[in-house]
Amino acid sequence: MASFDRNDVTLMAAPRSIPNTLTIAGSDPSGGAGIQADIKTLSALGTYATSVITALTAQNTRGVSGVHPVPTDFIGAQLETLFDDIDIDAVKIGMVASREVAEVIREALAPRRPSWIVLDPVMVAKSGDILVDDVGIAAVRECLVPLADLITPNLPEAAVLLGCSVPENRAGMEALVPGLRSLGAGAVLLKGGHLQGESCPDLLITADAITWIEGLRVDTANLHGTGCTLSSAITARLALGDALPDAVTTAKAWLETALAASSRLDVGRGQGPVHHFHAEW
Repeated sequence: MASFDRNDVTLMAAPRSIPNTLTIAGSDPSGGAGIQADIKTLSALGTYATSVITALTAQNTRGVSGVHPVPTDFIGAQLETLFDDIDIDAVKIGMVASREVAEVIREALAPRRPSWIVLDPVMVAKSGDILVDDVGIAAVRECLVPLADLITPNLPEAAVLLGCSVPENRAGMEALVPGLRSLGAGAVLLKGGHLQGESCPDLLITADAITWIEGLRVDTANLHGTGCTLSSAITARLALGDALPDAVTTAKAWLETALAASSRLDVGRGQGPVHHFHAEW
């Protein structure tokens, strides 16, 4: 089994033209997660970020108090209008709560087939609460996972997708490999942040290999939007030309630095955001 060390990766030179990226997700007015975190990440890593909003939320660093879904036909109109004008190199898809939304996203992306589609299957809150009902889970699994070149579930989300218990160690993560491969995505990044210990190992699963991507556990309470941020960082690196293992390793290292720098921000009284612009500010 191969193993990648984030310190071994050399950043690739930027292409001559700046790639265009797209995030399809809900809005977080506190700016730490969702579409706002995605745009910050995609921009900080050197791509031109576009966006399609699927839901408006009323939330801050302490929680979500309301959700207002965008009408499905208007989500489709956003996608069609965008693709009619802009060449998109890579797409990140965030939380999808209904079959109708999943289907309109698939209908827009399948005929265009951007070079990379990254799906972050947001289904479980950090509290452990399930955010999407059974119909929404089935829609993501059936409509969007097979369309994706990479999906990035954490351990509870992988358990929801497969209908199994949450792994508690590396052996348990490896035991999910056959089931995750059977879902039909091009590759899977199974995130191990829920494991106990000083490290945060992730498991990159492709058609012909499984690779541990090692990482450090950063001692911080500012974890709001880390999943959104990591999947967007991977999307940006793929759009910039990285091979998949390098994109994951580089994005993971960048997120560690953003987490370590999060104490420089003073945002809210709850779980704060990572510092997306730690390299610029």
